Amino acid sequence: MNWTLEVVIVPVSDVDRAKDFYANKLGFHVDHDVVPSPGMRICQLTPPGSGCSIVIGEGGTVPKMEPGYLKGLQLVVPDLRRAHAELVERGVDVSDIQVLPGPPSAGDPLDNAGFVFFDDPDGNSWAVQQISNRA
Repeated sequence: MNWTLEVVIVPVSDVDRAKDFYANKLGFHVDHDVVPSPGMRICQLTPPGSGCSIVIGEGGTVPKMEPGYLKGLQLVVPDLRRAHAELVERGVDVSDIQVLPGPPSAGDPLDNAGFVFFDDPDGNSWAVQQISNRA
């Protein structure tokens, strides 16, 4: 039996600001943005190529968590240099590329060990790791 992770709730203080960040700065696809009743909203976004989405919302549509509480979300890309350049070009305040201790790589020294880091507007923190053999 497969157990797939499909959705992660990301706590935010302003759904419009977060949606703009994730869609326009990170390039996530807006799957839906619905207002089931006044004062309630749920917005689902998916990173390109991912089987897992994030959900942001308000008015009881998502569990109550402090905005910025989520730390350590991780995206994986086949080319960290290109991903870093895209984030910089889109205006994301992203760290320089860092090489952290990790499994040895036979090819590019960034494979498995290369990371960049950024926060969303509420302080939820993300890492981007290079794993080229998943491309």
